[in-house]
Amino acid sequence: QVSELVQFLLVKDQKKIPVKKADMLKNIIREYRDAYWEILNKAGKTLQEVFGLQLVEIDTKRHICILINNLPRAEGQYLCREKEKEKMGLLLVILSFIFMKGNSVKDSALWEFLHLLRVYPGKQHSVFGDVRKLVTEEFVRQKYLETTPIPLTDPPEFKYQWGPRAEKETSKKDVLNFVAKIQGKDPTFWASQYSEAEATP
Repeated sequence: QVSELVQFLLVKDQKKIPVKKADMLKNIIREYRDAYWEILNKAGKTLQEVFGLQLVEIDTKRHICILINNLPRAEGQYLCREKEKEKMGLLLVILSFIFMKGNSVKDSALWEFLHLLRVYPGKQHSVFGDVRKLVTEEFVRQKYLETTPIPLTDPPEFKYQWGPRAEKETSKKDVLNFVAKIQGKDPTFWASQYSEAEATP
């Protein structure tokens, strides 16, 4: 059961899909549901020791888990599969933008910002494919980003914030250092972001 669960979690992690306890019980653990926590803990230990991945529960009510990298990170880089690197680069830029703008941005502001980077929603990008889909569906489904509708807007508008996976896989400090590096400034240049980054682990 343990090795089956490890494989199941790794397959889900390829697409960065959060895994529900219900799915683990139904697909893998089945009649061993009494030993659920024991199997999960052993699988978690294997993932950590063999793959450097940490099994983390991001929703304690509905018991939803994700795998995060806990190998030492290169500065401002995610440890990920080659072809994912570019996507993660774009994600890091988006997370930086959200953080620098006070942890929440309207979708229109985000698209304007991406426009400056020559990344256009609705246009096929040679590296990222359908950018609108990548940002609004994939990154949201993978829990890197969260969207909240803004009340009383017509047409409906949304705001973007960091999702729980982003909170676990990177830190505001990493992101601020990344921005500082790009801009060639010291992180202390942004006083309020700097103090917030220092205050959050």
